[in-house]
Amino acid sequence: MHTNSFGKKNTQPRTWPLCLLILGFCTACGVTGNKDFTQPERAVLVVHGGAGVIDRAKMTPELEAEYRAALRTALLAGHAILSEGGSALDAVSATILPLEDSPLFNAGHGAVFSARGTCELDASLMDGEGPRAGAVAGVMGVRHPILAARAVMEKSEHVLLAGSGADAFAKQQGLETVPNEFFHTERRKKALEQQLSDSKHGTVGCVALDGAGHLAAGTSTGGMTAKRWGRVGDSPIIGAGTWAQDGVCAVSATGWGEFFIRGAIASSIAGRMRFGGQSLKEAASQAIYGELTDLGGTGGVIALDGEGRFTTPFNTPGMFRGWVTQAGQVTVHIWKEE
Repeated sequence: MHTNSFGKKNTQPRTWPLCLLILGFCTACGVTGNKDFTQPERAVLVVHGGAGVIDRAKMTPELEAEYRAALRTALLAGHAILSEGGSALDAVSATILPLEDSPLFNAGHGAVFSARGTCELDASLMDGEGPRAGAVAGVMGVRHPILAARAVMEKSEHVLLAGSGADAFAKQQGLETVPNEFFHTERRKKALEQQLSDSKHGTVGCVALDGAGHLAAGTSTGGMTAKRWGRVGDSPIIGAGTWAQDGVCAVSATGWGEFFIRGAIASSIAGRMRFGGQSLKEAASQAIYGELTDLGGTGGVIALDGEGRFTTPFNTPGMFRGWVTQAGQVTVHIWKEE
């Protein structure tokens, strides 16, 4: 039994909306100017692998194929959970895990280096059913920060744990721990040395809708290259980088975190829908192309509502992103014009 958007108790388990059962609805996509492109009407899970200045001159065909394959693997991992009747929360976790293990993304194993030459990881997870949330910031020895965020949500009375305390809590919960060197990659070392602008972004995130109509969102990152003074961005901040609320939407953000925090971008999308009567696409577009851009910030979001409608607006040249339908049809894009 679950509670619907009007607060009433339903005595029958909720099934997939009829429209999600229709096959072949995934249509071709194109981009017009700086606006979000036309997307298929329904999806059950959407993922991002970061937004920023993705330089095509440095993106070899082989590397591009690796990125697309990694996103596809992550999407199928989450879809497998949903297709077996699993929860949106489990699907989000399952999707982010392989991205945290990939050296391609700024999360987990591929995290960027701080100014002192260490990897300091942030993550958050939100369950739209409660809603309830958990997050960690500045962890240095947890292999999968997204699991640490989930443990905070499920095994403590807190929402956000940081630094050595978060590491100690994760270890106490039996999560896999590794030396900080596990996260080090040669690519990120070079980025620290050269201060490449396109290495500042690469956060990963996922939003999902399960068969019971519940939404969930998760975000994981290594933060900003050469960050100092214990800097924390938007990824572990509920309402800035992550948001999920049943009957409204689930959102995961990527980009220049300070601006997402100042605008509370993730939760502002839900607010526009709840109190302003906007559609998901209208709300997300205004948040990214309006508020975030007006603030001077760069980045994007993936957002999904309770009917499977989704959108992926971003104001940068590219954003690693993809989605999967209930039938298992996977789409992956990188460039603005796709």
